[in-house]
Amino acid sequence: MQEPNVNTSATTSRAVRLESFGGREVLNLREVPAPQAASGQIRVRVTAAGLNPMDWIITSDADTAARFGLTLPSGFGTDYAGVVDQAGDGVTEFALGDRVFGGALSRAVADYVVIDVTGTIAAGGDAHRTPDGVDDRTAATLAIAGCTAAAALAVVNPGPGDTVLIGGAGGGVGVFAVQLARLAGARVIGTGSATSADALRALGAEPVAYGDGLADRVRALAPAGVTAAIDLYGTETLQVARELGVPDERITTIAAQVDGITPANGANAAPGAIEEIAGLVAAGQLRVPIAARFPVEEIRAAVELQAGRHVHGKIVIDL
Repeated sequence: MQEPNVNTSATTSRAVRLESFGGREVLNLREVPAPQAASGQIRVRVTAAGLNPMDWIITSDADTAARFGLTLPSGFGTDYAGVVDQAGDGVTEFALGDRVFGGALSRAVADYVVIDVTGTIAAGGDAHRTPDGVDDRTAATLAIAGCTAAAALAVVNPGPGDTVLIGGAGGGVGVFAVQLARLAGARVIGTGSATSADALRALGAEPVAYGDGLADRVRALAPAGVTAAIDLYGTETLQVARELGVPDERITTIAAQVDGITPANGANAAPGAIEEIAGLVAAGQLRVPIAARFPVEEIRAAVELQAGRHVHGKIVIDL
């Protein structure tokens, strides 16, 4: 990945676009007019974009897309990192050449993305300074997964003396949730496939296979009990946590709505949470495993791998 030039005069951009909603087959790399920064905005020359399951879920059909305010033609991907190459009138927070990262809902996989300096990921995009010592590929994985993990931990509030069961611990959000829980002093048991065991141990979790018999396997690992649970995949971990006596107020989900359980949403992460996570990465206290990298021309293959839901870490698109 080469460092991009600051070229404020660029008028065209490669961008992954959708002319219809659907699976990976509707993703196409197009040449489009480069967006231009207006007042209160910056334009970022994107160097890397991180993929999340939500990227292909929200563009899979028209009804789901509409719930997120997406219309056709649409872009794709949310997490990005790069360098500021335009700054509109009134922008004092960033200058040309600043390295930044953040999220821009369903438009990040492109050479250029325009961000509202006071926006949010879902409305106008957001931008944060990339700390020294954090490369762009890693920075491009932080926004969605980092905020979601931070929000999940805020619900269950783990600490020393806690044993936390994390379902889907090897996935994109899981790699953050496991490490943040460990940094908080908790013991972590993480569910995954047999092939993910070593990756989970490397993050600080004790691996346990998901599927039938999960409750018994967790009991064997933690005879004193589990005190909190985070379900990052569906409801299996939630149901097992209830079976093991974990109170509902110490259980959270990100992919299911269940009566009595407070769901976690990255949009509700505490102010400053993503900067704190980036700081932990810069300090070497939190690592982000990059499972695979693809050039933007291979976006369909990258999404196919992501959609398989067996990736141990994050997938990054190079631009």
